Amino acid sequence: MFFSLCVALVIGAEPAEAPKSGKEALQPFNGLIAAWKGTGFPDGTREERAKGFWVEKIDWAWSFQGDDGWLKLTIAEGKHFQGGELRYLPKTADYELKLTKTDKTEQTFVGKWSTGKQKEQILVLECGTQTETQQLTFTLLHSNRYLYQLATKPKNAKAFTRLWQVGATKEGEPFAEVNKGPECIVTGGRGTMSVSFQGTTYYVCCSGCKDEFNAEPEKYIRLAAEKKKK
Repeated sequence: MFFSLCVALVIGAEPAEAPKSGKEALQPFNGLIAAWKGTGFPDGTREERAKGFWVEKIDWAWSFQGDDGWLKLTIAEGKHFQGGELRYLPKTADYELKLTKTDKTEQTFVGKWSTGKQKEQILVLECGTQTETQQLTFTLLHSNRYLYQLATKPKNAKAFTRLWQVGATKEGEPFAEVNKGPECIVTGGRGTMSVSFQGTTYYVCCSGCKDEFNAEPEKYIRLAAEKKKK
């Protein structure tokens, strides 16, 4: 079934001040920067869930152009989406999520974010059509786990009905383990790979941050030093 989603991202209380840059605005989502294994299934009976079961590989990474930074999403073997980009729009203080479906069509979601009661990030994305409203929800449950799901509500109905959901776990890390590790010198996320400059080793969280550091190492070394002084 083809559908088009536009977005409002709702997640508890909103930040006190609007971020000044995309990199700053996307800091709450640093925990997504990794490779994930997604296990998906449709809602329904046990037999329907087992029959419609699928597994997808999900990867989130930073991308940069000048002073702008955004998150790039890649989904291999996905049943519904192939990937997309999550950006911050400074002029409106909104977040924009563009997704590409498996049929190559694109959907653009725009809205806000805040924090849930358990300090989790919950993105609720909705769009109404003449006949129904679709709701796409992302819930960051743990440093090693998040969920995303799609629900629909026919016009004039009071409740949403979930169609499917995907539970994602970080590859290479046990669910209960919180591996903080060193800090990424570019974004402040968890550093997972090393880079070096003039004989000193630093850490970054993804290939996008590695390329950004190698392009301007002195800039990020200076910013990291200034951060430590605060």
